[in-house]
Amino acid sequence: MSNSRPFVLRRREIAVSPERLGMLGDAVFAIAITLLALDITVPEGLRDSQVPHALRELLPAIGAYLLSFVVIGVLWLTQHDLFRRIATVDRRLLHLYFALLAVVAALPFPTKLISEYGETATATACYSGAIALCLGFLCAMHLRLLAAPELATPDTDPGELRKAVRRDALHVLVFVTAIPLALWSPGLAKYWWLLVIPVRTLQRTPAPVAPAPAAPAPAEAGEQPES
Repeated sequence: MSNSRPFVLRRREIAVSPERLGMLGDAVFAIAITLLALDITVPEGLRDSQVPHALRELLPAIGAYLLSFVVIGVLWLTQHDLFRRIATVDRRLLHLYFALLAVVAALPFPTKLISEYGETATATACYSGAIALCLGFLCAMHLRLLAAPELATPDTDPGELRKAVRRDALHVLVFVTAIPLALWSPGLAKYWWLLVIPVRTLQRTPAPVAPAPAAPAPAEAGEQPES
């Protein structure tokens, strides 16, 4: 009988801090935003009379650029708020974050697709799917912190995490439902994206009300006020 034991690969701790990981994410987000602007170009050698027409032809590309700029900016703010709550990174969080960065880095492609073929169902559905993936990975990272509280900072409120999960899940629902809607009407699917605005507004935490200053105690009878 053989005495050999099966080989077991031990799981190692992640030797990267949340701060370093966040710095990597900042670089990826910055590069993705920069790449968005590279497609806004005009042909060379135009005559003066052709420049206005060339600029009008750029309007779809400019609109797609502004849309993706806002989307990437909101994703960047959301991931910064998430990393504020992370004290330790484990493998699952690391894999989810790398998956998020992979999709963010590729966002210039669906942006170009929707700028050139925005009236097609394929381009609109592709863009909706890319944004849904980004939001889904953020939702999964919030869920990971809920499932493993030891990864979160001591001051993290589980209620705030649950609220973030609900917000992310509703955002994912908006963009996922836009995919079959795009097959019927790409234009209506784009208007459907605007539902994220009321969803985000309703899920926003109100600012805490500052306590009112205490009223001065009334002077006792016979006590003279200080001059």
